[in-house]
Amino acid sequence: MKKTLALILTLALSLAALTGCGSKTETPADTNTDSSAQTETPAETALSGSVSTNGSTSMEKVIGALSEQFMTDNSGVTVTYDPTGSGAGIEAASNGSADIGLASRALKDEEKAGGLTETIVALDGIAVIVNADSKVENLTVEQIGKIFTGEITDWSEVGGDAGTISCIGREAGSGTRDGFESITGTKDACKLDQELTSTGGVIEAVAGNPNAIGYASLSAVEGKNTVKAVTVGGVACTEETVLNGSYAIQRPFVLVTKTGETLSPAAQAFFDYATSSAASQLIKAAGAVPVAK
Repeated sequence: MKKTLALILTLALSLAALTGCGSKTETPADTNTDSSAQTETPAETALSGSVSTNGSTSMEKVIGALSEQFMTDNSGVTVTYDPTGSGAGIEAASNGSADIGLASRALKDEEKAGGLTETIVALDGIAVIVNADSKVENLTVEQIGKIFTGEITDWSEVGGDAGTISCIGREAGSGTRDGFESITGTKDACKLDQELTSTGGVIEAVAGNPNAIGYASLSAVEGKNTVKAVTVGGVACTEETVLNGSYAIQRPFVLVTKTGETLSPAAQAFFDYATSSAASQLIKAAGAVPVAK
């Protein structure tokens, strides 16, 4: 009897010892869970801030398309555009009131010497426009120059119906005007019936006057049925003829920045995007000719 009790007690103690050892065992799953939580990679910091652009009204479609896509891709960034004209845009870049100035002409030597840098983002043809009902289809650069300096005053002199020609142009400081006058040899010699402060204003004025002639950016004229662009020396103003150089009246679209000064991360990212090949299709869709390959 005593031997039996002793055997039962020994078995009970052995089972208790085995149970105690089992309760202290950790599972590999618990250890792995803790380790994985400690090795998670933090999310990449998103771009944020604002980018201010200021200048050429001719660049409205181009800068609008680029800004819209950039803001879609970078929801934390706001890009603004103030259509003040090339001269004002260059000044804004110079005095720091804008991150990036916009000019529809090349910078002058004195502007570069004053601490500004130009980066060409696209090329643009300057279309010579007449009223949609005009019979004039083609003009030479020489004829255009003589019309705007007052040497040719009647449409009948260049193949149109009789009528006194009304010349519509841009204000002093406009990149479009500067480009037009430089190429046609009419700098400081134009006799304008109206000097307007925007590309759209010139188009509207020519559309409303059957005897008017003016000039405007190709990107602004495309798709308009109230005016028509005449061929110049027999060459139409198109993206192809601007790029291959056969269309005579053309100019660059320029981003203006301060030489040697660092842009904000957001402004630099927008600048890099606008001058990259990734933006080429948007620039083409806006009616200009991209230069990035």
